Amino acid sequence: MTTTDVELDITGMTCASCATRIERKLNKLPGVEASVNYATEKARVRGADLDPADLIAVVEAAGYAAAVPAPPAPDEVETDPETDALRRRLLVSAALALPVAVLSMVPALQFEYWQWLALTLTAPVAVWGAWPFHRAAAVNARHGAVTMDTLISLGVVAAFGWSLYALFFGGAGMPGMTMSFTLFGAPATGAHEIYLEVAALVTVFLLAGRYAEARARTASASALKALLNLGATSATKLEDGSERSVAVSSLTVGDVVVVRPGEKIPSDGLVLEGSSAVDASMLTGESVPVEVGPGARVIGATLNVGGRLVVEISRVGADTELARMGRLIEEAQTGKAQVQRLADRVSAVFVPVVILLAIAAFVGWLVAGGSVELAFTAAVATLIIACPCALGLATPTALLVGTGRGSQLGILIRGPQVLEQTRRVDTIVLDKTGTVTTGLMAVTEVLPADGVDRDELLTVAAAVESGSEHPVGRAIAANAGAVAPVESFAAHAGYGVQGVVDGSAVVAGRLSWLRDQWSVGPSASVLASLDALAERATIVAVARDGEYLGAIAVADTIKPTSAEAVARFRRLGLRPVLLTGDNAATAARVAAEVGIDDVRAEVTPAQKLEVVRTLQAEGRVVAMVGDGVNDAAALAAADLGIAMGGGTDAAIAASDVTVVSGDLLVVADAVRLARRTLGTIKGNLFWAFAYNVAAIPIAMAGLLNPVVAAAAMALSSVFVVTNSLRLRRFRPEPAAR
Repeated sequence: MTTTDVELDITGMTCASCATRIERKLNKLPGVEASVNYATEKARVRGADLDPADLIAVVEAAGYAAAVPAPPAPDEVETDPETDALRRRLLVSAALALPVAVLSMVPALQFEYWQWLALTLTAPVAVWGAWPFHRAAAVNARHGAVTMDTLISLGVVAAFGWSLYALFFGGAGMPGMTMSFTLFGAPATGAHEIYLEVAALVTVFLLAGRYAEARARTASASALKALLNLGATSATKLEDGSERSVAVSSLTVGDVVVVRPGEKIPSDGLVLEGSSAVDASMLTGESVPVEVGPGARVIGATLNVGGRLVVEISRVGADTELARMGRLIEEAQTGKAQVQRLADRVSAVFVPVVILLAIAAFVGWLVAGGSVELAFTAAVATLIIACPCALGLATPTALLVGTGRGSQLGILIRGPQVLEQTRRVDTIVLDKTGTVTTGLMAVTEVLPADGVDRDELLTVAAAVESGSEHPVGRAIAANAGAVAPVESFAAHAGYGVQGVVDGSAVVAGRLSWLRDQWSVGPSASVLASLDALAERATIVAVARDGEYLGAIAVADTIKPTSAEAVARFRRLGLRPVLLTGDNAATAARVAAEVGIDDVRAEVTPAQKLEVVRTLQAEGRVVAMVGDGVNDAAALAAADLGIAMGGGTDAAIAASDVTVVSGDLLVVADAVRLARRTLGTIKGNLFWAFAYNVAAIPIAMAGLLNPVVAAAAMALSSVFVVTNSLRLRRFRPEPAAR
């Protein structure tokens, strides 16, 4: 028997308890280990000789749908029919519910027979608009379970059903009927009251929350698509001495392709001809382009920034490094800890208790000799006062205000599931290139030879490098103002450049190239210091007319706010860890400058993922900050993934929080804002329950008619919204002078 992994797309889940139920059913199969992720709507099943059809049958037996996912294709239009349908349902329901609410709450507008217009408008909202809740409640009921969907469905049905009873069999359908808003009164008047606005508004509020949640889930699933779109879509195939453009998907192992400067390498391969610099930062995190020549291996989706290359394809499709990275992200997302909504956690106890209390009120009044009308009014009032309108608003309103304030500050929070992690995070892992550093090459040191002026060295080097397209050359050229034009320019890929500046022959490049090709170089003592400097920077030596002028060091530069940001992380109780694919010397230098003790250097993307998982295995709750595709798997696996806005789409899509500015100081503000928002959500949930629980005994006593129950719900909702609006006053911590 062979152990296999099967992945399934799951549909029909409405809360984290659904994922738990499916996972439990799958794990009952012999020899099966299953993990179901509600956020990504995927199940990963491991076992011996698994048959996907059997697994799908188990999921369907539990009341949900499953399918083997189709292979994702680059550039395909991403649509989510369920989210689009939910949006249409929300918009139509809101348009119908608004006039119902106005008519019900403003007595001056209640014309003769207004209640029948309200019924006409409410009916499609209570039936069609609330159908997702009714369906979920029915599925849960068939499997002996109750969730918040159950209470929502019961509340809407009770509100609408009692209104129908009052209109057709009570006095509410008579001409001239107006709504009563007395707080306490004879419950027998319940048959003369309707509360269609309750059924309509509860549906609209909760559809809005469900739609926001669906949008967040859809966005979280776009990481793989963003990754795939990094790859080239076309390639120049070399066949029988002629070149022709073909689709990358048509390439096979052994094909030969031509990659010109500025083009992406179409797939993994081996360089046959040519020399160039290849920018692989999106995959490796290396800040300096890698020099390649005949015999060197190159990776698909990396950018050729130098000369013309002829490459023999060695891996295509699912075997490429890019596809492997996609699988890493997918596995990391599926393996994430499941985060249940706070309201769902309480619903396991709250919902059945409320249902039992409503039944108890109905039976109690009948036993005590009350009329059926009185008993039914008390039971309906109990359901309505406990109907989770404020509970449904508690998370979305705080999230809306918190994320809205965050967007003003350049902080994008993916959804409520993110917030729960921020309070527990105790370790923050920082990628180096593009996160702690700028990710851009810049001149860090200028070392003129004896008797040579520093500005003269820079001017001569900038003049000859002005004709170069290499990032190192551009960094040097950017350090000078107006320079003399270069003539007879020639670039030697992997070595340096040469040209004529003001009538003098100038060369700039590797020290070894100047020594071997041009027989010029520094003294032995200077060479030793340059070798030491080369461990943390790229060294460009410069000579003019056979005379050594000096050397220029070019390196990735540290962002000016990084050191202060690390200090803030420590004040927030976070232990910083520096993680990079660069060499140990460079990493140690950067870590020392910003104040980080724990450094992990020369790590591959897969090893970055392992570092995160190792820290988690040690009991740490890890936040990961990165900006490249090489960080995407680690971002997805971390308890809290934070992407820098200047990074790749794949990193941003795989993260939980995106910092648009790319400033590490804003990362600290993001953690503070997320924690503040989570605190507000918890406060909202507490008071939403408090309002309902305090009024339930009054409703059971028959002293609270359904209209007053609706008013109590509105009061709790107003409190929740007002409490959430306080998040607008959040201010970022000012930067040190």
